Amino acid sequence: MSKIRVASTMVVGLSLLVLAACGGEKSSSAGHDHPHETAAGDIQEKTASIEKLPSFLDKQRDEIRIAYKVAAQSADFLQWMPCYCGCGDSVGHQSNKNCFIKEIQSDGSVVWDDHGTRCGVCMQIAVTTYKLKEQGKTAKEIRQVIDETYKSGFAKPTPTPMPS
Repeated sequence: MSKIRVASTMVVGLSLLVLAACGGEKSSSAGHDHPHETAAGDIQEKTASIEKLPSFLDKQRDEIRIAYKVAAQSADFLQWMPCYCGCGDSVGHQSNKNCFIKEIQSDGSVVWDDHGTRCGVCMQIAVTTYKLKEQGKTAKEIRQVIDETYKSGFAKPTPTPMPS
Protein backbone atom coordinates (compact mmCIF):
# COMPACT_ATOMS: atom_id res chain seq x y z
CA MET A 1 0.00 0.00 0.00
CA SER A 2 1.46 3.35 -0.98
CA LYS A 3 2.13 6.03 1.61
CA ILE A 4 -0.45 8.28 -0.04
CA ARG A 5 -3.14 5.62 0.14
CA VAL A 6 -2.20 4.81 3.75
CA ALA A 7 -2.36 8.51 4.62
CA SER A 8 -5.76 9.03 2.99
CA THR A 9 -7.11 5.85 4.54
CA MET A 10 -5.80 7.05 7.90
CA VAL A 11 -7.72 10.31 7.64
CA VAL A 12 -10.96 8.37 7.19
CA GLY A 13 -9.94 5.86 9.84
CA LEU A 14 -8.92 8.57 12.26
CA SER A 15 -12.41 10.05 12.17
CA LEU A 16 -13.75 6.63 13.08
CA LEU A 17 -11.18 6.26 15.83
CA VAL A 18 -12.41 9.43 17.49
CA LEU A 19 -15.60 7.52 18.20
CA ALA A 20 -13.74 4.60 19.75
CA ALA A 21 -12.69 4.29 23.37
CA CYS A 22 -10.64 1.83 25.33
CA GLY A 23 -12.68 -1.34 25.46
CA GLY A 24 -14.38 -3.45 22.88
CA GLU A 25 -13.98 -6.87 21.34
CA LYS A 26 -11.05 -9.01 22.32
CA SER A 27 -9.28 -11.00 19.64
CA SER A 28 -9.32 -14.76 19.87
CA SER A 29 -6.04 -16.64 19.83
CA ALA A 30 -7.65 -19.96 18.91
CA GLY A 31 -5.78 -21.82 16.20
CA HIS A 32 -2.57 -19.82 16.47
CA ASP A 33 0.71 -21.17 17.79
CA HIS A 34 2.25 -18.09 19.35
CA PRO A 35 -0.42 -15.78 20.80
CA HIS A 36 -0.76 -15.88 24.55
CA GLU A 37 -2.75 -13.89 27.05
CA THR A 38 -0.95 -11.87 29.71
CA ALA A 39 -2.08 -11.63 33.32
CA ALA A 40 -3.64 -8.26 32.44
CA GLY A 41 -5.66 -9.90 29.64
CA ASP A 42 -3.71 -8.55 26.66
CA ILE A 43 -2.82 -10.97 23.88
CA GLN A 44 0.80 -11.00 22.80
CA GLU A 45 2.17 -12.64 19.68
CA LYS A 46 5.66 -12.93 18.24
CA THR A 47 6.35 -12.50 14.53
CA ALA A 48 9.61 -12.82 12.59
CA SER A 49 9.88 -9.10 11.81
CA ILE A 50 8.27 -5.67 12.05
CA GLU A 51 6.87 -6.16 8.52
CA LYS A 52 4.87 -9.25 9.60
CA LEU A 53 1.78 -8.18 11.51
CA PRO A 54 0.33 -10.51 14.17
CA SER A 55 -2.52 -12.90 13.40
CA PHE A 56 -4.72 -11.34 16.10
CA LEU A 57 -5.28 -8.53 13.56
CA ASP A 58 -6.74 -10.86 10.93
CA LYS A 59 -10.37 -10.26 11.92
CA GLN A 60 -9.98 -6.66 13.02
CA ARG A 61 -11.39 -3.60 11.21
CA ASP A 62 -9.22 -1.90 8.57
CA GLU A 63 -8.54 1.17 10.72
CA ILE A 64 -7.13 -1.05 13.48
CA ARG A 65 -4.82 -2.87 11.05
CA ILE A 66 -3.73 0.52 9.66
CA ALA A 67 -2.96 1.76 13.18
CA TYR A 68 -0.71 -1.28 13.71
CA LYS A 69 1.01 -0.73 10.34
CA VAL A 70 1.75 2.89 11.14
CA ALA A 71 2.85 1.95 14.68
CA ALA A 72 5.34 -0.47 13.11
CA GLN A 73 6.58 2.24 10.73
CA SER A 74 6.86 4.74 13.59
CA ALA A 75 8.13 2.53 16.41
CA ASP A 76 11.31 4.61 16.66
CA PHE A 77 9.17 7.70 17.39
CA LEU A 78 6.42 6.01 19.45
CA GLN A 79 8.98 5.07 22.10
CA TRP A 80 9.08 8.82 22.91
CA MET A 81 5.30 9.34 22.90
CA PRO A 82 3.32 8.83 26.10
CA CYS A 83 -0.04 7.12 26.01
CA TYR A 84 -2.92 8.83 27.75
CA CYS A 85 -5.38 5.92 28.11
CA GLY A 86 -4.26 4.83 31.58
CA CYS A 87 -2.18 1.86 30.42
CA GLY A 88 0.86 3.09 32.34
CA ASP A 89 -0.93 2.39 35.61
CA SER A 90 -3.13 -0.51 34.48
CA VAL A 91 -0.61 -2.66 32.55
CA GLY A 92 2.76 -0.97 33.07
CA HIS A 93 3.28 0.46 29.60
CA GLN A 94 6.18 2.90 29.28
CA SER A 95 5.10 4.59 26.02
CA ASN A 96 2.53 4.45 23.22
CA LYS A 97 4.81 1.96 21.45
CA ASN A 98 3.94 -0.63 24.13
CA CYS A 99 0.25 -0.45 23.21
CA PHE A 100 1.21 -2.15 19.94
CA ILE A 101 4.71 -3.57 20.38
CA LYS A 102 5.93 -5.08 23.62
CA GLU A 103 9.44 -5.62 22.35
CA ILE A 104 11.61 -5.67 19.24
CA GLN A 105 14.14 -8.40 19.89
CA SER A 106 17.81 -8.37 18.88
CA ASP A 107 17.15 -10.85 16.04
CA GLY A 108 14.53 -8.49 14.56
CA SER A 109 11.54 -10.49 15.73
CA VAL A 110 8.69 -8.55 17.33
CA VAL A 111 6.45 -9.31 20.28
CA TRP A 112 3.17 -7.55 19.48
CA ASP A 113 0.50 -6.57 22.04
CA ASP A 114 -3.22 -6.38 21.24
CA HIS A 115 -3.91 -3.57 23.74
CA GLY A 116 -4.10 -1.07 20.86
CA THR A 117 -6.92 -3.04 19.18
CA ARG A 118 -9.31 -1.97 21.93
CA CYS A 119 -8.27 1.63 22.50
CA GLY A 120 -9.09 4.66 20.40
CA VAL A 121 -6.70 6.89 22.37
CA CYS A 122 -3.79 4.52 21.67
CA MET A 123 -4.59 4.41 17.95
CA GLN A 124 -5.07 8.19 17.68
CA ILE A 125 -1.65 8.85 19.23
CA ALA A 126 0.05 6.34 16.91
CA VAL A 127 -1.64 7.70 13.77
CA THR A 128 -0.93 11.32 14.74
CA THR A 129 2.72 10.44 15.40
CA TYR A 130 3.00 8.75 12.01
CA LYS A 131 1.40 11.67 10.16
CA LEU A 132 3.64 14.25 11.85
CA LYS A 133 6.73 12.08 11.28
CA GLU A 134 5.84 11.89 7.57
CA GLN A 135 5.61 15.71 7.56
CA GLY A 136 9.21 15.87 8.78
CA LYS A 137 8.55 16.77 12.42
CA THR A 138 11.11 15.74 15.01
CA ALA A 139 10.30 13.40 17.89
CA LYS A 140 10.43 16.37 20.26
CA GLU A 141 8.03 18.44 18.12
CA ILE A 142 5.62 15.50 17.90
CA ARG A 143 5.85 14.93 21.63
CA GLN A 144 4.86 18.55 22.24
CA VAL A 145 1.78 18.11 20.03
CA ILE A 146 0.79 14.87 21.79
CA ASP A 147 1.26 16.32 25.28
CA GLU A 148 -0.71 19.46 24.39
CA THR A 149 -3.53 17.49 22.76
CA TYR A 150 -4.02 15.06 25.66
CA LYS A 151 -3.08 17.25 28.65
CA SER A 152 -6.63 17.44 29.98
CA GLY A 153 -9.59 15.10 29.92
CA PHE A 154 -7.50 11.96 29.55
CA ALA A 155 -5.78 9.53 31.92
CA LYS A 156 -2.36 10.10 33.44
CA PRO A 157 0.34 9.62 30.78
CA THR A 158 2.77 6.74 30.70
CA PRO A 159 6.17 7.53 32.26
CA THR A 160 7.79 8.20 28.89
CA PRO A 161 11.11 10.04 28.78
CA MET A 162 11.30 13.24 26.72
CA PRO A 163 13.25 12.89 23.45
CA SER A 164 16.44 14.94 23.28
